[in-house]
Amino acid sequence: MNVKLFEEKKVRSHYDADNEIWYFSVIDVIEILTDSPRPRKYWSALKTKIVAEGSELSQFLGQLKMPADDGKLRETDIADTQTLLRIIQSIPSPKAEPFKQWLSKVGYERMQEIADPSQGIDRARENWQKLGRSEKWIHQRMTGQETRNKLTDYWQESGVKKGEEFAALTNIIHQEWTGLTVKKHKDLKGLQSQNLRDHMSEAELIFTALAELSTRQIA
Repeated sequence: MNVKLFEEKKVRSHYDADNEIWYFSVIDVIEILTDSPRPRKYWSALKTKIVAEGSELSQFLGQLKMPADDGKLRETDIADTQTLLRIIQSIPSPKAEPFKQWLSKVGYERMQEIADPSQGIDRARENWQKLGRSEKWIHQRMTGQETRNKLTDYWQESGVKKGEEFAALTNIIHQEWTGLTVKKHKDLKGLQSQNLRDHMSEAELIFTALAELSTRQIA
């Protein structure tokens, strides 16, 4: 789960790397555009209205567990950029146009990160800081990612295929030091599609990096 900022307000988001699609929390967008104290009620009424108009909007909406204000993970409606633009059209708000531009910027930044990965690192650091992560945690997270990248590079050079084979090997390494599969570890933390490493403690990050470093050196 990522957190993007629009005018200093949080928009919970998730990037589907496989399909290269951004998904955004509809409730967060509603709250920003309407300044409503009850954005969930506003969204419920708006969704009913859109469906009554004959739109098949509901089939393009998804749900994802995202951190709520109380810190707990709760199911919330999410929409990709195209669906979100359709929703915005139904909301009379002076912020609508600036928000559309912001959505375009988010997509453009992702293209920049693909062309220049260092920009992605800088933005990741900024996001972790906004989430209250300490500099020590951020350093460990980035060091761990470098160790992970070296391991996956080695796997690719050795003919291991991305996807299921990467996942299987990662799972074996993870079980060796945690006694848990990656899925069970995520379940323990109440995570769904979020990146497990982004929700690890500093100690967990250190042990993960050590396990992956050892694996590469032994291989």
